[in-house]
Amino acid sequence: MILKEEREQVVEFGKKLVELGLTAGTFGNVSVYSPKEKLMAISPSGMDYFQIDPEDVVVLTPDGEKVDGEAKPSSEYDMHRIFYQKRPGVNAVIHTHSVYATTLACLHWKIEPIHYEVAYAGPDVPCIPYVQFGTYELAVAALQAMGNDHYACLLGNHGLLAVGSSLTYALDVAQQTEFVAQLYYNTRVAGGGVNLTDKDMKNVLGAFQSYRQR
Repeated sequence: MILKEEREQVVEFGKKLVELGLTAGTFGNVSVYSPKEKLMAISPSGMDYFQIDPEDVVVLTPDGEKVDGEAKPSSEYDMHRIFYQKRPGVNAVIHTHSVYATTLACLHWKIEPIHYEVAYAGPDVPCIPYVQFGTYELAVAALQAMGNDHYACLLGNHGLLAVGSSLTYALDVAQQTEFVAQLYYNTRVAGGGVNLTDKDMKNVLGAFQSYRQR
């Protein structure tokens, strides 16, 4: 089987998204990239995460050409492959509809550095305007918003996108961004929190560099 290990990881991490409450039903998507093979494995479209077998996971080139798998790839495959094409070091992408991150996305609020764990995602978490789901335009907007120093962004009126050097780190980003999104929403409702200073964030971001290699 082509990319057997990567396809098994997609199955495993898709289940984790549901178990951690980061998505529900068949929504969201997971992919992992093999720099050696120059191929990506991505979750299939419209399938229950607990019904997906490794054979159902679709293998694509970074240009979007199907190499293996009978199922239809996630409709958001452009939002995955663009990072493998244009962001060196990104080998995993996770898209979720977690409640608080999506709430902020619907408010078009970025997440400010209210808590040091925002550093999983970068100095903050930007939010882009709504762009039609399943389009290359959405992929471009997410890539531009994240640049080279962010590992997550909020997709306006849609959800959360998280990336990393591995699925382990991308999942950490998705999980901790949801945690900080809840804190940020709560502090805004309570009248506003106190952000970390630029100096504090610089120190925190430096401390997180080693985490990103997991």
